[in-house]
Amino acid sequence: MVPGLAGGPDVRRVLLVWDAPNLDMGLGAILGGRPTAAYRPRFDALGRWLLARTAELSVGSPTRVEAEATVFTNIAPGTADVVRPWVEALRNVGYAVFAKPKIDEDSDVDSDMLAHIEMRRRGAGLAGIMVASADGQAFREPLEEIAATGVPVQVLGFREHASWAVTSDILEFIDLEDIPSVFREPLPRVSLESLPDEGAWLQPFRPLSALLTSRPAQGVA
Repeated sequence: MVPGLAGGPDVRRVLLVWDAPNLDMGLGAILGGRPTAAYRPRFDALGRWLLARTAELSVGSPTRVEAEATVFTNIAPGTADVVRPWVEALRNVGYAVFAKPKIDEDSDVDSDMLAHIEMRRRGAGLAGIMVASADGQAFREPLEEIAATGVPVQVLGFREHASWAVTSDILEFIDLEDIPSVFREPLPRVSLESLPDEGAWLQPFRPLSALLTSRPAQGVA
């Protein structure tokens, strides 16, 4: 059980898991750089949406159903003072935050998110789950297994980066921009399916210099 989080073993959860490193990268790719205040997700609006969804799923339930909002993030060396206000704001809204030092390329939080999801499946179980991520390699199979048991599963993210969820026959995909008030301004989105006649630049997902520090990867054909 998450420390400090209310609830007992007979409470089923509607669980939101937010993959901050993955979504930050996706949002940065859409914007072509770090987001300004107008383009940062509003977690209070997302929380209200989660509570409304929880109310829907609790109708007719024989057990108590509660919402649980969680954010998983990495903290790179030297960034604690910069990230602290964001983490504290999340906690003030009602989100639990799992923060992990970013020591190397293997310090991601995928395994921690999957472990938390599995823990919530035990006991009274899940009444619903929403995973905000485009990481199909980490989440597709586990989420499809959960959906196959009859638990409502939704993947939240950006349609440009989550085709595995958009095209799934068993998972429901919701674009974050379609959730009311999550973004103050419309995102400047360009995709290969909606290019303007004059063409458009598609920004890199990460700087080229990352090749000097990342693990060897499969080359681009």
